[in-house]
Amino acid sequence: MRYPEYERGGARVMVPFLLKRVWLTIVPRPGGAPVVTAEPPARDGSPRLTWIGHATFLVRMDGVAFLTDPMFSRRASPLRFAGPARLAPPGLGLGSLPAVDFALVSHDHYDHLDLPSVRALARRGVRFIVPRGLGELVRRAGAEATELDWWEQVQVGPVGVHCVPAQHFSGRTPFDRNRRLWAGFVVTGPTRRFYHAGDTGRFEGFAEIGRRLGPIDLAAMPIGAYLPRRMMGPVHVTPEEALQGALAAGAARVAAMHWGTFDLADEPLDEPPRRFRAEAGRLGLDDDRTWVMAVGETRRW
Repeated sequence: MRYPEYERGGARVMVPFLLKRVWLTIVPRPGGAPVVTAEPPARDGSPRLTWIGHATFLVRMDGVAFLTDPMFSRRASPLRFAGPARLAPPGLGLGSLPAVDFALVSHDHYDHLDLPSVRALARRGVRFIVPRGLGELVRRAGAEATELDWWEQVQVGPVGVHCVPAQHFSGRTPFDRNRRLWAGFVVTGPTRRFYHAGDTGRFEGFAEIGRRLGPIDLAAMPIGAYLPRRMMGPVHVTPEEALQGALAAGAARVAAMHWGTFDLADEPLDEPPRRFRAEAGRLGLDDDRTWVMAVGETRRW
């Protein structure tokens, strides 16, 4: 199954957007997600979620620990001296991580596939599970990689890792657009099911993911980088759409991500969590079901 490509606003939208991104690299906007001191890794084996920042979580469930979209670098860019810089440091540094069984990468954009982070994790023997086409990049960085297409799965010890659809796009240069797959993942274990949506626009696949792999105990959903809508609408959900998509997938709890770590789009930096909380209130969902976490925060689930 493949979902259609979309027009994303053309030059009238894209050029001003890119010029603004260049300016904000020089003169960044103030703000970002709150940061707390990460607690030491628990030894009791209970399911826990730690937000490291952006789309990076440390997930512990059913006897395994894994990372989503590991991004520990200062910039989400091919350049060390330019590109979006972190607004908040990683909630856990690479040297503070517990033993990690595997890492998931949803797609090849620089804020999700960070090769310096891959190299560092490869030195620790971390295995990567990636969508079709990303394996070569990960292997060149020194890591073992397993590639999956949508709806394929691999067993890692007690958990199954399922690659699921997303509505997005790929490319690291102007010349490799959509040559590699983009995806989300559902990790299923004996007692818990976790959904990492990666980057995605609103699409009918949310409900299909729930039908095939639900019920989902916890969904990590992107809530930022949604303006301008003419450009971002097809490929990035709004905070409201993120929550609605998680509910369509049958998620019992939703953790917000992809906001407040890098300045990637035109919305005010503090707007995504406000809109997410407002939508949760409109839907009658309390804070126990809808998580807006601080960078470095850990919650049991």
